[in-house]
Amino acid sequence: MRIPGSTVALFASAAALAVALGGCKPPPQGADGKPQYPVHFDTPSARPHTTSRALFSRGDSGTGVRELQARLRQVRWLNDGPTGEYDDLTEQAVSGFQGKRGLPRTGRVDNATWQRLLAMTHRPGQWELYLMGGQPAAAPDPRCLTGRVLCVSKTSRTLRWMIDGRTLTTVSVRFGSQYTPTREGVFSIYWKSRHHVSTLYDSPMPYAMFFSGGQAIHYSYDFAAHGYAGGSHGCVNVRDEGAIASLFAQVRNGDRVVVYR
Repeated sequence: MRIPGSTVALFASAAALAVALGGCKPPPQGADGKPQYPVHFDTPSARPHTTSRALFSRGDSGTGVRELQARLRQVRWLNDGPTGEYDDLTEQAVSGFQGKRGLPRTGRVDNATWQRLLAMTHRPGQWELYLMGGQPAAAPDPRCLTGRVLCVSKTSRTLRWMIDGRTLTTVSVRFGSQYTPTREGVFSIYWKSRHHVSTLYDSPMPYAMFFSGGQAIHYSYDFAAHGYAGGSHGCVNVRDEGAIASLFAQVRNGDRVVVYR
């Protein structure tokens, strides 16, 4: 009897497999009575489903989250911040952005979401990242290291309240515009006015501490609302009302003010 070629090939393949699995000996049996082969054949249905790892998600914090928030502001999905804290508002903004672009609305930033956001935005600058404050303070000027001093850095846009070289409080501040710059130098507080209103601009200046002519350190509603998107008429604006209220209570007439680059 003549055996077809296809059958011969099938027998040859089976023989080769038998050799690969341990020669002519039957494979050992497992506890369930089924043969246990030393070679595992993975089928597509057995492969685990993989999902994209989250780069940022709720509860995260840091400079990466701050950049994410700044970019979300650029595409009008976030109005607050950047704060550097991945809160519920950030999660909602990410979810909205994802839904608009046909991505899964997880509220978490995976690689696909991040790459889409990068393609639609520019790299945020320093004052986009710290639009609403929170930036680290510059080193104090040497003139701030003795006595009671309000030490104001234009470079880092911060104010340190210092006594004998020790920093008690640090707050973010804003300065005058190009045409109404905040003066630099060494001054002294000469007048404090809790509920002051500017006679020149008819605008409120709560907790005003005057140090040079009409220029004062005071709370600013506009700074609190819009951050560094605006500017003062020469005064040093503070956006943290609780902090400026505490400073106002501690600072005395005669305390120094140092405004430096």
